[in-house]
Amino acid sequence: MFVDYHMHTPLCGHAQGAMEEYVEEAIRKGLREIAFSDHLPFVHLPADHPWHGRYAMRMEELPGYCEAVLKLRERYPEITIKLGIEADYIPEKEKELEKLLSDYPFDFVLGSIHMIDGWPFDDPSLIDEYANRDIDDLWDRYFALFIAAARSGLFDSMAHPDLIKKFGFFPKANVQIHYEKAAQALAQAQVCLEINSSGLHKPIGEIYPSAAFLRACLARGVAVTIGSDAHKPTEVARDFPKVKELLRETGCREAALFTRRQKTLQPLTF
Repeated sequence: MFVDYHMHTPLCGHAQGAMEEYVEEAIRKGLREIAFSDHLPFVHLPADHPWHGRYAMRMEELPGYCEAVLKLRERYPEITIKLGIEADYIPEKEKELEKLLSDYPFDFVLGSIHMIDGWPFDDPSLIDEYANRDIDDLWDRYFALFIAAARSGLFDSMAHPDLIKKFGFFPKANVQIHYEKAAQALAQAQVCLEINSSGLHKPIGEIYPSAAFLRACLARGVAVTIGSDAHKPTEVARDFPKVKELLRETGCREAALFTRRQKTLQPLTF
């Protein structure tokens, strides 16, 4: 694999290691292109909310983050470094998010769903809340948000697209229905789907997305981006051989690259 488009920094509050270490690990592993895509500050919360610095960077840190990535480009000319960001989709806050994203020269914007009605459902410390929820309703709600995010026009790719499976809670209903609807929304909006290897190290023990979800997307011509979701340098390109296996299995032969939000497709060779 030649690219890792999902890497974090300590600014988000739950990652480790200097940014230089991520770059050097990518070079060591033979990657040709990377994108830092740390967590954008939440547009729906006040600047002093405790979730800033726990789940995402603080607003005052965003300019420095962008500057640091651009400086790394100069320091490491042997690898292509893109300025990316991961932004949570917040219903009814699309205009605020659009404005914030437009203020910076991002190459690549990942969209993500980490909250359902204000609950950070992927936080292991809050897993007990699942006992109070109807799992079928949760999956319905998650994919409704996912589809709205895809259709919003704010994002280039959707991160860890079936994150709702993280802890292994599955609905009674057929999940393929969700995959098909989400795939159709991505195709119509021309938004990419991220193949994210981090799920292999979560309770679900599976890449995001599942093979069935990926096939539904590929059947509709949805392009993919590839990322490790690294939260420390050693996780850069982690488990990419297993990503290759999924790509082969599903017949995916291209990956999307971005420059100033413009997509190009690069053939994958195995």
